[in-house]
Formats: sequence, structure tokens, C-alpha cells
Amino acid sequence: MSYLDNIRTFVRVYELGSMSAAGRDLRISPAVTSSRISQLEEHLSVRLFQRTTRSLTPTEQGRAFYSGACAVLESVENAEAQVVNITENPKGSLYVAAPLGVGRRLVAPQVPEFLKLYPEVSVRLRLTDRKVDLTTEGLDLAFFLGKPEDSNLRIRKFADVERVLCAAPRYLKTRGHPSSGDELVADGHECLNLRFPGATEFHWRLKTSEGLRRFRVSGRCEADDGDVLTDWALAGHGIVLKPIFEVAEHLKSRRLVPVATATPPEPVQMACLFTHRRGQDPKTRLFMEFMIERIGAIVRDAEKRIQLPR
Repeated sequence: MSYLDNIRTFVRVYELGSMSAAGRDLRISPAVTSSRISQLEEHLSVRLFQRTTRSLTPTEQGRAFYSGACAVLESVENAEAQVVNITENPKGSLYVAAPLGVGRRLVAPQVPEFLKLYPEVSVRLRLTDRKVDLTTEGLDLAFFLGKPEDSNLRIRKFADVERVLCAAPRYLKTRGHPSSGDELVADGHECLNLRFPGATEFHWRLKTSEGLRRFRVSGRCEADDGDVLTDWALAGHGIVLKPIFEVAEHLKSRRLVPVATATPPEPVQMACLFTHRRGQDPKTRLFMEFMIERIGAIVRDAEKRIQLPR
């Protein structure tokens, strides 16, 4: 068994925190995963993980070895880049995260075309509306809507995404049609909110004649999945704040109707996040450039097709 394969396996077990998860990720069996870790431990004469039936925890030696192992893999990638025209023929796996709406509607549909262009690359796409940690989760890059909190990450902004407040006609028929953020709050409208860990209250930033204002909103329905919020809005359960590209077809068919158009939402930036080291990887750069070009065009087209009242 290749010593380098053992190191790669160790890094994925460390980052994913599970033998079985690492095995699935590397497309090898749990038995092979465990065998590679055991061989590495035997070679180093140390225990890299504390194992129980319910948990897998890196030892002090394992934590120390992880940083060195990452450096080894990076050096190998750099060495390969010196002898192979990797810009034209990139190879290896890309680990990419994206919010559910962005991933399903923008990123995932473009992946097959990218793989046709670069047949030796594989893409492992993880879709979630929760905040991700690129370093601990072993991600090459993550798509992002909003403002990142981690100043240590590199950011490549590629669009300002227009958003809309909207609701189903059946909701507006029973609860009224707010024309502004003030009416939305004063009339106690049901606002469908995206729940993040640790969130204690919700604010929508809307554009008013006095500039941007934060409106504190509330509602009985909240979820950590943006598509669930859209489904609730379509079913008439409240008002939702959405990027236009996510609800363009519903707006076009009038299943959702814009509200509070006198105070539209602030646009939100769409960007890619990556660490400096990952950004130097040619296949990561190629994927990012490929997606930025296509996603930007899709978002702009959706916004042009939906003319919101002002």
C-alpha cells in the first residue's frame, strides 16, 4: 500500500472525524480505511486516533501529524504541477460547498459540463444552508451569500444579487398587502425566516427614502433550509425574503407576488470563499472561473426577466 495513500486517508479521517465517512469520501471500504490508518500508526510507532465504539478523536500526536501531512500533500501537488501541464489537464477531487438554493439552481447544473471539459477531475458537492468551516471540513471552496465572518479566508466576489420580499396571493388575501417595511412590521405579518445556529432575532435590511434600515421581523415558521421557506410561502404561510433567481419562476407565474416594494431589500453579494493555499490549486481556480462566468450570467438573466414594481 502506498505510504502517500495512507497519508491522504489519514487527512480525510482527521477532517471528517469518521472512518466510514472518510471511506465513502475516498471511495474505499471501511476495512481499507482502517487498515491504512493502522499501517500509518505502525510505521510512525504512535497512536494517531483514540477509538471507541461511538467516537474517533485525534491524539496529541495525531494533531501534530495533521499539519505536516497537509504540507506533504501540498508539496506533492506542487511537484506534479511542475512536470504536468495541470492547467490544461487538471486532476484530482474538488470539495465544494454551497447554500441549498445556490447549489441546486446554479452550481449543480453546471458541474457535468465542467467535468466534460476536465475528465480527470471529480467534484464532491455539499449543499447546506448552515455555515461551513473550510479548514476543518476539508473544503477547497465554498459559495456564499452575504458577508463572511472569517477574515482569514480569501474572497472572490462575482455578483450583487437582487432580492425580493414576496408572498402567495392566498396569504395576501387574508392578511393584506404591505407596501413598505413599516406596514409589514406594524401589521404583524408572518415572516418566514432562515434560522442559523445562535440566531436570537431576525432583521431585514430594506432600502428606504432615508437610506438602509433594519426592520425587526418575526413569525411562527422558521427553518435552516431556504427551500422549505419557499415552500411555506407558496402554501400561503407568510412572507419570504429571497434572491430573485431562486423564485423567478414563481414570480413569473404569479404564484408569488412582490410585497413592500416601496422599501425593497438590500442586494446581497455572492462570492466564493477559499483559503490562500486552496486558491493556488489550478483545478480550484479553473472551477471557480468556470462557475463565476456561468452563474453570473444566469443571475443577471433572471433579474432582467423579472421587472419588479418600484
